[in-house]
Amino acid sequence: MSLNLKRRALGLAAVALLASGAVLADTSTVKIFVGFPPGGGTDAIARILAEKLEKPLKASVIVENKAGAGGQLAAQALKAAPADGSVLFLSHDHSISILPLTLRNPGFDPDQDFVPVAGFATFANGLAVSGGTPAKTYAEYLAWVKQDVKARGTVGTPAPASTPEFLVQVIGQQNKLDLQSAPYRGSAPMMADMLGNQIAAGTGSVPDFIENHKAGKLRVVAVIGTKRQATLPDVPTFAELGIQGFEDLPYYGLFAPKGTPPAVIDRYASALAGVLALPEVRERLTAMGLTVDYMSPQQLGERERTYRASWARIIKASGFQSK
Repeated sequence: MSLNLKRRALGLAAVALLASGAVLADTSTVKIFVGFPPGGGTDAIARILAEKLEKPLKASVIVENKAGAGGQLAAQALKAAPADGSVLFLSHDHSISILPLTLRNPGFDPDQDFVPVAGFATFANGLAVSGGTPAKTYAEYLAWVKQDVKARGTVGTPAPASTPEFLVQVIGQQNKLDLQSAPYRGSAPMMADMLGNQIAAGTGSVPDFIENHKAGKLRVVAVIGTKRQATLPDVPTFAELGIQGFEDLPYYGLFAPKGTPPAVIDRYASALAGVLALPEVRERLTAMGLTVDYMSPQQLGERERTYRASWARIIKASGFQSK
């Protein structure tokens, strides 16, 4: 090929790259949407990663909270965002995998509207009791509630129709207790009521509970999964306590709008892998109750689809009706 033809080919390739939106090097600011208010576990995780991603991405990475409807508003905002690498969505399982199963019209389709960037952790949901509750264990909590179910049987959840809410339902069914879920707009307001002893118990992610558990302000009494959490070695799993079906751990990942060029996705995935390799980041995330587990775009996509299929069966068996 002549020099002129080579230059022409390179020029056409550059034009195609620009047209595709793969101009990450020119993106001076990258937004990470978070579907929950500031102060919760997901927000804290996003801010840790955003700070460390700035160097490898050579961009300012900011967290933008789009709280409401259990992450639904943030997911809808991601769908409407430009597919040019300027916007990402940091989400756990609820917004991406569960909402499409519990809402008739969530306003997005994870298969049609999003593309996985990379996963970075798994975590456990758990049941925690407030500091003012006398119970120290799961069995003591159940015995305490049975004394006055009407007054004591309300359990907070960080979002309606979420895995923590289904957990409340199963706990009640298996123990013949009329437990009532009290859904909040995220974990931060739920935690505020738990710390103020306005509500006796709550279900949510270990990252949301861990600091206050360590401080003795509340007590996690059971967690999901097949084994105990490293940060909570004395807390039994629900499986140990006889409640089956909650062995599959939820995940955290980054997602981009559908149509984001593969080159951009690969660069973000590589940057996240590098950040997760930093001892400081691993230590901070682990201390929050996460199990750091990098997943490539392909692995995260498969993880999300498998998780969604598993919960589709659980939700159908529960008799839940989509709203």
